[in-house]
Amino acid sequence: MKKTALNQIHKALGARMLEFAGFEMPLEYTGVTDEHLAVRNSVGVFDVSHMGEIWVRGANATAFLQRVTSNDVIRLSPGKAQYSCFPNGRGGIVDDLIVYQTEPLKYLLIVNASNTQKDFEWLKKQNQAGAEIENASDSFSQLAIQGPNAEKTLQKITPVSLGEIPSFSFLSGEMAGIKDIIISRTGYTGSKGFELYFDNKHAEKIWKALFEAGKEFGIKPVGLAARDTLRLEAGLCLYGNDIDDSTSPLEAGLGWITKFVDNKDFIDREFLARQKQQGISKKLVGFEMIDRGIPRQHYEIVDAFNKKIGEVTSGTMAPFLKKGIGMGYVQTPYTVEDQSIFIKVRDKLLKAKIVKLPFYKG
Repeated sequence: MKKTALNQIHKALGARMLEFAGFEMPLEYTGVTDEHLAVRNSVGVFDVSHMGEIWVRGANATAFLQRVTSNDVIRLSPGKAQYSCFPNGRGGIVDDLIVYQTEPLKYLLIVNASNTQKDFEWLKKQNQAGAEIENASDSFSQLAIQGPNAEKTLQKITPVSLGEIPSFSFLSGEMAGIKDIIISRTGYTGSKGFELYFDNKHAEKIWKALFEAGKEFGIKPVGLAARDTLRLEAGLCLYGNDIDDSTSPLEAGLGWITKFVDNKDFIDREFLARQKQQGISKKLVGFEMIDRGIPRQHYEIVDAFNKKIGEVTSGTMAPFLKKGIGMGYVQTPYTVEDQSIFIKVRDKLLKAKIVKLPFYKG
């Protein structure tokens, strides 16, 4: 089992550890609700160093990424990032990712921890353009600092004017006296914040500096459990739950990152263009519980006559919203906002209604 550079610090803090994507990771420290609310109300820090980092470089790097990703890489410039996905050639998704352009012909891809090797092999297999591809995941640490006081916390330990960094933009700057740290205005929580990328050897120093700077705001470490409840409140897809090799970007509501522009002959373009024109038979929706109950992955979604119309992909009792929420695929006629649906919990039918994502609008 792999360990992040901060493994011993997590254990010293009393974190409950578990295996995730081949890493020993902190599931929770003081409890899911406590950590979740720290992010919504002030500031929390996530060690997400298990995520994958893949470099794509060279004269054909842009053309290569234009073919293997769904979004329009041409729209990027150095210092900009975009959310995207890898279509799998069969109408599904290999993975979702963030593409950072660090130089005109140099890109850093941030991929899901559980898919890092799979993605790396997929990229090598598709690389007819001769781009240079390097899996640099083992040398990177990544911290996510999220919440309304994230910027105030970080500003104490950097000369960079953080307020001038727009969403989905980044720069390389100094943090806690360490130079060349990628400071990115991105996150996976629905609350404002930043993500930092740096060499493993700097992890402990940056972690300690962050917690000293955030002491006045009640800064807290946050584990994977609250990371999941936060992203679900924000209506964000999780690979393996809400998207996978069998779900298309259009079915998953990711049409906004699927660009049918000129000079972009990407994998599955014809299939997805046809699907867009003809319509889809199922779609990922958000719903909130009306009856008391907690929806869970794989629970059936049914109509008032107990006829199955879909399946829950993610569900929880939302700590900030204080209600049961979930996402799932349902047949297209049942995707209208405020429409009643039912979640089958054992033999009971619990009423819910379709709502517009995200659930949390911070």
